[in-house]
Amino acid sequence: MLKPKNIDEYIAQYPEEIRKILTGVRRIIKENVPSETEEKISYGIPTFFFKKNLVHFGAYKNHIGFYPTSSGMRAFANEISAYKHSKGAVQFPISQPIPYSLIAKIVKFRVKEIQNSMPKKTN
Repeated sequence: MLKPKNIDEYIAQYPEEIRKILTGVRRIIKENVPSETEEKISYGIPTFFFKKNLVHFGAYKNHIGFYPTSSGMRAFANEISAYKHSKGAVQFPISQPIPYSLIAKIVKFRVKEIQNSMPKKTN
């Protein structure tokens, strides 16, 4: 596979079944981030950047990897426990329905976390 320059190129290189899932993940993320959030490729996978890396996702042979950082993983430990996971990533099997509502909740959490970590503007 060629190195994609953007998320569209990344998604386009996969078979239709996987493209549909990746497009769904991307749509859910976009629906839950501020308008100034950027899309880019980082670490070779789709990344949403809002003041800093917000979340990453990617396709693999048997799963979709979702990377909400360790804080996102800790905050949703109970919901994520049903899936194979590590400190900073969760694997959603392609053979099972993708939990888009969980992805949305995690993305909203990460947005608030980043917003709350930024210094408040004073007049």
